[in-house]
Amino acid sequence: MRKLILIRHGESEADILKVHEGRADFPLTELGHRQATAMGRWVSEHYEIDMIFASPLQRAAQTAQHLSDAAGVPVVFEEDLMEFNNGLLAGLAFEVAAKRYPRIENLPPDQSVYGQETQYEFRARADQALARCLSQIPDGATAAIVSHGGMINQLFASLLALPPAAAPRFLTGDTGIHLWLLSPEGPRLMFSNKQEHLHNL
Repeated sequence: MRKLILIRHGESEADILKVHEGRADFPLTELGHRQATAMGRWVSEHYEIDMIFASPLQRAAQTAQHLSDAAGVPVVFEEDLMEFNNGLLAGLAFEVAAKRYPRIENLPPDQSVYGQETQYEFRARADQALARCLSQIPDGATAAIVSHGGMINQLFASLLALPPAAAPRFLTGDTGIHLWLLSPEGPRLMFSNKQEHLHNL
C-alpha cells in the first residue's frame, strides 16, 4: 500500500492582483508562506513523507519547500506538474482578458485558442507526470505532489482513468490536501481539500 498526498500551493500574488495565473510565475504572498508553513507542519506531524514532487512554478516550489523543511525530504521538480498553459491570458487582469480574449464556449478538447494548450495536451502532461512519480514510489512509501488546482484535477482524472475530456471538478483551496491510498485493487480517495491546518492563521 502506498499513500499519495496531493497539495495545492498557498496564496500567490496573482490572487491579490486579480489576474489570470496559469503559467504566469507569481510567488507566494506573506499569507501564502504562512499557509505553506502550517501545511508542512500538519502533514509532517500526521505522515512520514518519503518523497516530494513539485511544479517548478514559484508558488508551488515555495510551498513544496515549506513541506521539505518540515519533513526533511528534498523536493524533486517535475515540469509536467505545472498549471494549465493559458497562453496569452497569463498575467492579464480578469477584465482585460475578458475583453481581449473572450471565452469560447464548447471548445473541442483537441483544439485551443490564444496560444493555450488543448485539454488533451493538459491531460497528457498529467498522465506523464503521474506515471513518472508513481514509478519512483516504492511499496509502503508516502509521497507528496505539490501542484496547482487545475493540474490536481487532471491528476484525479488520471488516477481514476477517466476519459481525457472528463476531468473532475474537485475544489482545492489554498494548501488544500487530498489523500489517496494506492493499492493493487485501485486508488481510494480518503479525504479531499483538508485545510484544518489553516484554522489558527
